[in-house]
Amino acid sequence: MNAPIFGAFLFSNLKPPSLEGGDRSFGLCPKDAHVQYVLVCNQQIKEIENISRYDSASHVYYRCQYHIVWAPKYRLKILKGNLGKELYRSIYVYSNMKKCKVVELNVQIDHVHLVVRLPPSLSISSYMGFIKGRTAIRLFNKFPYLRKKKLWGNKFWQRGYFVDSLGMNEEIIRRYVRHQDRVGKEEEERQMKLGIEN
Repeated sequence: MNAPIFGAFLFSNLKPPSLEGGDRSFGLCPKDAHVQYVLVCNQQIKEIENISRYDSASHVYYRCQYHIVWAPKYRLKILKGNLGKELYRSIYVYSNMKKCKVVELNVQIDHVHLVVRLPPSLSISSYMGFIKGRTAIRLFNKFPYLRKKKLWGNKFWQRGYFVDSLGMNEEIIRRYVRHQDRVGKEEEERQMKLGIEN
């Protein structure tokens, strides 16, 4: 008896094949066959529980999740107040336009942390080009003083970004992004105690 046969009984009213006499073709005695049946059923249940962690398209289940960090030009501390709130909303809106799911987002005064799920048809570079381009246009239109005083040449973001794919360390990184405010404040206080200022 092989795994696919046993797995078929998980969702049916049928009972597993009789274990009397065992399955001699695979060298299983009745006791071994029953253990294999239980293991396969438990594995199928775990797979069903884990499938909710994945997204799906027509012929694929996927979980392409990334931690991305990027900063404004000259790492200016300008992503606060209304500008920070507008950026936060814009990232959600533009991500939805590209069929991406924002898992965690934290806008700091001088950089942005984002944990996002992308469909396999969209590359990181395409997504970041879209997000950085659209958010820059939106912020320059809503806050025209930025173009005149702080940022010139229609460049809002620094070139480049940091990206890391999430796997087993997902929960640690999500917690880090979520609590970045506290980490930043602690670092600032530590630097002030040492007499170091930016």
